[in-house]
Amino acid sequence: MHAHFVRHAYDRHSHETYSFGITESGAQAFTCRGGSHTSSEGMVMAFNPDEPHDGHAATDSGFTYKIVHIGPEQVADVLADRAGAPAGLPLFVEPVRHDPALATALRRLYSALVARNTLARDEALASTVTAMVDRGPGARERVTAPGSAGARRAMELLRADSAREFGMGELAAVAGCSRYALHRAFVAECGLAPSAYQRQLRLRAARKLLAAGHTAAAAAIEAGFADQAHLTRWFRRCYGITPAAYARAATHSSGTRVSLSGLTTS
Repeated sequence: MHAHFVRHAYDRHSHETYSFGITESGAQAFTCRGGSHTSSEGMVMAFNPDEPHDGHAATDSGFTYKIVHIGPEQVADVLADRAGAPAGLPLFVEPVRHDPALATALRRLYSALVARNTLARDEALASTVTAMVDRGPGARERVTAPGSAGARRAMELLRADSAREFGMGELAAVAGCSRYALHRAFVAECGLAPSAYQRQLRLRAARKLLAAGHTAAAAAIEAGFADQAHLTRWFRRCYGITPAAYARAATHSSGTRVSLSGLTTS
């Protein structure tokens, strides 16, 4: 996506992918990993998969940025062919970086995606992942909070049927703890409350349905939202665009990737 935002504020959300934003002008402020950060012109924002974050303009003039999402499976595929690559997937320690080499690689990948050039896309993807591994990530120890195992069991239940309505008591029973303990462990484990996590799963399901040609109304109901208006409200708050705009972009894409270029909104 290539966008300019002035008054729009992203609600706290996450992506199942690596997400890299390049700030072209202005500045974007956001919270991530327990801290506040600002990305100004030329800087790269690096979010790990399933890492909650928000975002809004840090200046009255807003900000312009490009963002590219790269699936973990694509990163793993590139690393499998690269001699000397570290075991496992990389994790970024710093959510904001001044890294011209990574920014250049991401711009090339973005251009290849927009141009729908398959060969150039694959080459740019390999270059971007190489830049990620060589210059970006660092070791980050996973902190296991009390109740993490129970929280993960509750997360698995939500993932199994995200459209279904669950009560907190049912999730707590699966987790093997009290409702209060589950909520605390759930937030510590993934950075979101159970209801917010379920909403992210529903938004991801709706995206897939929209890309497959479903109407926004049908996607909303099937994904578990009350109606189209409910889906549209959260879609815009988390992704900055409407389901209709996303569906139009998916219709004109190569069928596997969505590109929204030149989006401007206040």
